[in-house]
Amino acid sequence: MSAAKSTNGSDGFSPEERAAMKERAAELRAEGKKGGKKADELQALLDGIAKMAPEDRALAERVHVTVTANAPQLSPKTWYGMPAYANAAGKIVLFFQNAGKFNYRYSTLGFQDAANLDDGDLWPVAYALRQWSPEVEKKVAELVRQAVA
Repeated sequence: MSAAKSTNGSDGFSPEERAAMKERAAELRAEGKKGGKKADELQALLDGIAKMAPEDRALAERVHVTVTANAPQLSPKTWYGMPAYANAAGKIVLFFQNAGKFNYRYSTLGFQDAANLDDGDLWPVAYALRQWSPEVEKKVAELVRQAVA
């Protein structure tokens, strides 16, 4: 997966993105108890991503950037140790499961029942992720926007 490049030209978060996330966590902590909880959940998600193998970490970072850009109303948190994003009711809408978590050959972007992906009587709720590309980013962004619509 080392051939995969994010749209910002790196394999993960840019220094600017890292700084912005730290600033946002500090803002949330400054909001008080509720903001502090959100900041802690964001930090737990970022810490979880940081512990991943480089290939998984690069994918998780790009998923995080895409989710937060396309669904800012979702709250980042961890769910069973995986990066996840919850709606205002606290229900998990989507999650990222890195390949290394269960020694799979691919990472997974999964959606829970709170996601609005319904399409008749059958629809996909999990997607294999092997490499990040502009096409993958576009598809993930579309899925995230649909999930919160």
